[in-house]
This record gives sequence, structure tokens and C-alpha cells, in this order.
Amino acid sequence: MLNRRQVIALGMGILAASALPDLSRADDGKPVSGGKLTWGVETEPATLNPQLNGQDKTKLLLRNAYESLLARTSDGGYTPWLAAGYTISEDGKTYTFKLRDGITFSDGQKFDAQAVVANFTRLKDAAYSGSVSAGPVSRIAELKAVDASTVSFTLKDVYAPFLDYVASLEILSPAAFASAQLKSGGPEIAGTGPFILKRYVKGQEIQFVRNDAYDWAPKTAAHRGKAYLEEVVYRFLPESSVRVGALTSGQVDVIEGVSGNDAALFKENADFTYQTALNTGTPYSLFLNVTWGPTQDVKVRKALVAAIDVDAVLKAVYRGERTRAWGITSPIDPQFYDRSIEKAYGADPKVANALLDEAGWTARDADGFRAKDGKRLTIEVIQAQATVRDQRDVLLQALQAQARQVAGIDLAIIFVDAGTYTDRRKTGQFGSIANSNTPTDAIDIEYHYLPLDKGGTINYSRAAAPELSQWLNEAAATLDVKKRFELYARLQRFAIVDQAYALPLYEPEDQIAAATYVKGISFRPFKQLPEGAYDIWRTE
Repeated sequence: MLNRRQVIALGMGILAASALPDLSRADDGKPVSGGKLTWGVETEPATLNPQLNGQDKTKLLLRNAYESLLARTSDGGYTPWLAAGYTISEDGKTYTFKLRDGITFSDGQKFDAQAVVANFTRLKDAAYSGSVSAGPVSRIAELKAVDASTVSFTLKDVYAPFLDYVASLEILSPAAFASAQLKSGGPEIAGTGPFILKRYVKGQEIQFVRNDAYDWAPKTAAHRGKAYLEEVVYRFLPESSVRVGALTSGQVDVIEGVSGNDAALFKENADFTYQTALNTGTPYSLFLNVTWGPTQDVKVRKALVAAIDVDAVLKAVYRGERTRAWGITSPIDPQFYDRSIEKAYGADPKVANALLDEAGWTARDADGFRAKDGKRLTIEVIQAQATVRDQRDVLLQALQAQARQVAGIDLAIIFVDAGTYTDRRKTGQFGSIANSNTPTDAIDIEYHYLPLDKGGTINYSRAAAPELSQWLNEAAATLDVKKRFELYARLQRFAIVDQAYALPLYEPEDQIAAATYVKGISFRPFKQLPEGAYDIWRTE
């Protein structure tokens, strides 16, 4: 029987149901077992350790080998996966999970309570997980294996997003934590998934083979038992035109990441299927640094927002194939997204130029850019090379051109390697960072708007206004859905309209094109990222 806390949590999931299409299933006939699938993907993983990998596009690959205690349902709720069920104490602080029997990691080790404890214990260690250790895992006061199949988490305080976190964390074999491959990932980092990572050739491809012992899929899957495919190979093809050419020529069976220009090649084409889905999480946005350079001035931040006609830029770059973003979360989750933000701000050249005049940027240099005290109005936009995808380089160039033409702002687009990106983030020496993220919204809002040392692991604006922490802590401390919505709505308007900490651009989404003989392709329930290959088969 569900206790009072579980009923509340279940109700929270049901509230989201009306706005979420069920993209997780299609009727493709009787499945066929066997064969190999080759999938062209846009992004190569920076690490193959799923607990350390922050690249949303590579979750498609790692999903095959690594699993979580719970799965999400299409209405935003939770269903058993590695855990058979859970209970929550009356005070809302202790979560007890009963684990499923008979599950083993692909290295032969048994999945049990000690394995779960080992994972969360290591995540609390900054030497292993870095800034992740200051996130939701830091809320755990006590973690223990009650018995071999029962594990309990006691939190320091009520923390409403805890199940969101548990349902997204992949569990590794305890042996992984002693491996030299721990940080980089690799075949030694075993999971419990339907496929096993066998081979990785940097810059070329990654190979997974079927785990024939697998028999513990969640209810959200389309079948039980082992996967249909014997092997899945993901080829790294960063250029959209190359991926399209590989699919149309038969070199690969499926591709993801279809550009706006190329979508028409697959829509209503009898030889291919084409599917898209918006993700949860934070839109692709320009996060404006409030601690360094010209963007320290709120007038400059608001001027940049007013200078950019986001709708026009998206139409030009993506040919109408992307969805305009307005807020701090995805609109597919009505539990946290307040639509009143839409059209509450926007492009207004007169306002942009008036704000810059008020801020003292009244002079012009020889190239026509605004200047003050002999210094050009330059905002350095840092873009990690590893996350350049979906024509984002073209998008940034379009923003750059508009900012210059409309308001005389120099958006200096700087593409950097992983080391430089980490250093810039650490020192705070940047004007803006462009990025998106797809963890479910309550968690992701914290990642972006808590202080850097209090769980704001990707607080790119480096905002530290006390209101932000107050609203986020109040939202985390209550299971009242209406109150949480109101708090996140206040934060959203403050962050975007009042303070211009970020300029939301478009909602992250995934596109999948495949040959018609590939069946069972789906998107994850709720988060709507591409699902792994477990339910996929081929008819030829």
C-alpha cells in the first residue's frame, strides 16, 4: 500500500500527463531477433563513465549499458527498474528501496545493497565526482545497506527532487571504482544494461554487444528478456551532411541529429522514418556572466536580450525546425514551466540602444562597435567544442551579426577545448557561456541557479542573488506542487525578465531518421531523449 508521501509523489507525476505525448512506443509488427545495427551519431563522449558524462547527446550510447534504480513514466512518475519499489518516511527524509533479486553486472558481480551504497558513497567524494559532490548527493546524511536487498537514504532535510536524482543516476559495478578506467570509462566499467561495452575506437566508433543474461527491463520497455539485436555500433559523424549521406547510401541504418536543412529529405519519404521530440531541462541559452566584463551591468545584459530577434534567427538557421525558448525550463513539463514568461520580453532595437546609452556605451570605434573609455563593448561567448552540435556554431554567428548590426555589441565567439573550457569556468573569465542541459527540470534549475559552491554546478551566469537560493530551498523543502510551481515561476521571471541572467534561444530536441527496415525506435518516457537499442530490431 502507498503511504501518504507516495500518494503525493504519484499525484505530482499525474499532473504532467496532459501535456506529454507518449513517444515511447510504436506498433511495428512482430519483432525479429538477431543482427547488427549501425547508428551515426553527432557527438563523441568526453568520458564513457555515465556518472561523470555531462553530454546529453551521448546518453543515447551509454543508456545501453547502464541503468538506474527507477525509470520515469510518460506522465513524469516513477516505476521500478533495478529497485522493486520504495517507501518514504512520514517526515519525508528517509527513502528505503527494496532491490530486485537476480540482477548481475556484466562483469559477474552481484547487484545488491552494498553496490548501491558504494556508488552513492563515491559520488559524495569530490576527488571522484568533482562538483557533482556538491549537488543532490550532498543532501544525504546517512546511507546504509539494511540487508542484502534493502538500502536506505536519510536526508539532512526534506528534498523534493530526490527521486528525480535517483531515477537519473546510473549504477556501476563496485569493481569499477578500483579500475584505472574509472574517470575515462571503458569496458572495465560494468553496468547492468542489456548491452555490454566491448570496444571503443576514439574518433571513430563504439561497439556494444548483447548481454544474454539480461532479464530485468522496466515496465516502460516494450518487451522482456534479452535485447533483439546482437550488436550495436555507433559511428561518430560530427557533420550533419556526412550523417545524412551515410544513411541515404546505406552505410548506416539510423542517424540522430538532423539539421533543419536536411529534415525535408526524410519527412514523408517512404524509404525512411523520421521522428522528433523535445527534451526536458534547460533550453540552449546564452548565460550572461554577472561577475566579469560588460555583462556585470544589468543594462548591458538587457540590451543584448533586446538586440536579438530570436524568432528571426531560428527561422533563418533551422528553417522552422526548432522551437523558440522563453524560460528556464522545458515547456513539456507543466509542473514547473510557467507560460506567462512567453512574450514577456523580446527584440526591441530602440530599447537595446537606449539601455546602452544609459550604461555609458555611447562612443563608436573605427569598426562601428560601441565603446566606453576607449574600450570596445565586447562580450566573449565561450562555446565548448565538445558540445558544438545542431548547427550551434551557425546559430552563434547569426547572433553575433545581429548584435553588431542592431546595437553595436561585439559578441566574440570563442570555441575552446575541454581544458580551456574548464579553466574559463573555474576562473570566471568569460562574458557568456552557451549551453543546454536535459536533467529533469527541478534538478536542472538548481544546477543553474544555486551558488557555485552550493550545488550550482553549471551556474554559468554566476548569479548569487539571495532570492535565488531562498526560492530554490523553499521549493526543495516542500512536496506541495502548487507552491513549488509558484516558486519556480518567481525565479524564472526574476532570472530572465528582471535580471537577464540568460537569453533562452531554443528548446533542445532530438531528431532520428532511419531506414524503414529498422523497427522499435523510441524516445525515453518523460525526458524524451532517444531510447537505447533494447527494443529495436531490423526486418532485413
